[in-house]
Amino acid sequence: MDLYGKSRKEMCEALGVKYTTFTDWVKGNSYPRIDKIELMANYFGIEKSDLVEKHRSQDNTDEHVVQKKSNKGTLIKVYGRVAAGIPLEMIEDIIDTEEIPADLARTGEFFGLQIHGDSMEPKFSEGDVVIVRKQDDAESEDIVIATVNGTDATCKRLKKYKDGIALLSTNPAYEPMYFTNEEIVDKPVRIIGRVVELRAKF
Repeated sequence: MDLYGKSRKEMCEALGVKYTTFTDWVKGNSYPRIDKIELMANYFGIEKSDLVEKHRSQDNTDEHVVQKKSNKGTLIKVYGRVAAGIPLEMIEDIIDTEEIPADLARTGEFFGLQIHGDSMEPKFSEGDVVIVRKQDDAESEDIVIATVNGTDATCKRLKKYKDGIALLSTNPAYEPMYFTNEEIVDKPVRIIGRVVELRAKF
């Protein structure tokens, strides 16, 4: 950005994003969606490919907000909804793709899921995409994707107890859902993945 005489604050205003979000892009903690990459390219009058290419110096971090390359990352499918009991490979409600770093991809199987509703506000908002590691168990306090009694998958915080679990919303307007160990088996309650990253919609 220094090459164009722009500050982070000016970039945030131009792109309509939070300062903390833009800083995460700069540090490589998260990556902008393709629409934001296109906005940045148009703003500077350059090609999108110029933003994703590795720049000369790693000292000038601000100059390369986006450093991911298609040949170094892995594309994963983003689902609009995940129906209970249906294998992911059989689901046809694929709305987009997201790229994740290759080193993350090597740690397991991943998919994206679009958030619906406001039960996880303010952490996750309607239309956001979460990156999910496919797994059938998780630690207490993890944010998970779970199905209950044959319903579509939902995003909740998991709380484990000796005699059962709770699926918690971050929005206080929603009551916690408690399940005994027997109900977990009978309903059933199934964890299908753990949320590892948020790709927020702006």
